Amino acid sequence: MKKFLLIFLIIILVVLCFPLKKESKSSVKEVTFWTLQMNDFAPYINNVIANFERDNPNVKIKWVDVPFSEGEKRTLAAVLSNNPPDLINLNPDFASLLAQRGALFEINTEYAEQFNNSVINSLKIDGKLYSLPWYATSAVTIYNKKLLEQAGVQLPATYEDLAKIAPVIKEKTGAYVLLPNITENDTMLRILNKYGVNSAENINSQQSQDVFKMFKSLYEKDLIPKESITQTHREALEKYMAENIVFFQAGANFLTMIKENAPSTYKNTDVAPQITGKLGQNDFSLMNFVIPLKAQNKDEALKFALFLTNYENQLELAKLTNVLAVNDKALKDEFYTNYDKNDLMSKARVISASQLNKIEPPMRPLKNQKEINTLVNTAVQQILIDKDSIQNILNEVCKKYKELIQ
Repeated sequence: MKKFLLIFLIIILVVLCFPLKKESKSSVKEVTFWTLQMNDFAPYINNVIANFERDNPNVKIKWVDVPFSEGEKRTLAAVLSNNPPDLINLNPDFASLLAQRGALFEINTEYAEQFNNSVINSLKIDGKLYSLPWYATSAVTIYNKKLLEQAGVQLPATYEDLAKIAPVIKEKTGAYVLLPNITENDTMLRILNKYGVNSAENINSQQSQDVFKMFKSLYEKDLIPKESITQTHREALEKYMAENIVFFQAGANFLTMIKENAPSTYKNTDVAPQITGKLGQNDFSLMNFVIPLKAQNKDEALKFALFLTNYENQLELAKLTNVLAVNDKALKDEFYTNYDKNDLMSKARVISASQLNKIEPPMRPLKNQKEINTLVNTAVQQILIDKDSIQNILNEVCKKYKELIQ
């Protein structure tokens, strides 16, 4: 009888233990994390995930790397479903579009204290925050110091300075001042933003007309290549490497391409801050993190995003890549404040990082942004080939611009 009772008690204990095990498993939350084409940095990301899971044993990170070309399509489908990823890496334009459609979780601004303040302000929509920055880029001016010295002119700070020295450069060197690729993506809108032209209301203002007039004059006088109305930064890079242009505005990563493909040009290359406009602010680009409104594990996703962007992880990512940290403490590290005068990449990095402190007012993405880009780029082509007066063309742009954002 005693033996029977002992066996019975053992069975009862085993049965009681099973629910406890199930409860323990269910308490571990799986955060699905999407990135955009970051598989080349898998060792870094896997290490960050392992460290986070070690510190947070109740959270498991499921990492999915999405091809860049599929990012927007897959994200849109996911956020419309009832089970989207918990944390998604996106560009600000698409993130803003999703936020305007009410598809993203609002993040309390108190969680943004670790980031560069100017960067955070650029992400706010009507004072609210729907994304956190992961990393940034900010173009520098790459230039041929031999040709600049040959022309006997000073480094330009603004587009007006650039326009003034363009004829001298052409006469003394035979090279163009630059290929501005002003019809590529939102290039012209970014230039206009540097002059305070950033809305449908002032796209046809006198200031806007003056900027267009400046580029039209350069084009008509053959001081910028005729291909400027069709070609991209890739063609601009080729012309720079062939020493056909003096200035090339791009990210620091392009220095590596120049060094590898045109070593003789690289020997004559130096870097300076990017060309600015009337307002003196700098242009930049961001990659962000967003949390879908329907995400199942919002708190854990936010915690992981903040871990990914802490001082240590930001600095490690920066040293592996050519991107800029957005963590304020990381940006104050000597990695971003000191450089070897013989190391062009480190000089470009320090210049680029310092530019993040003067990026306001940023160019904010709008509804139908791609259509607005096309509208302005078409206007650039029409103005440069003298299809109609600048005023008439911009008045038409203003009208269509307003229709697109309604």
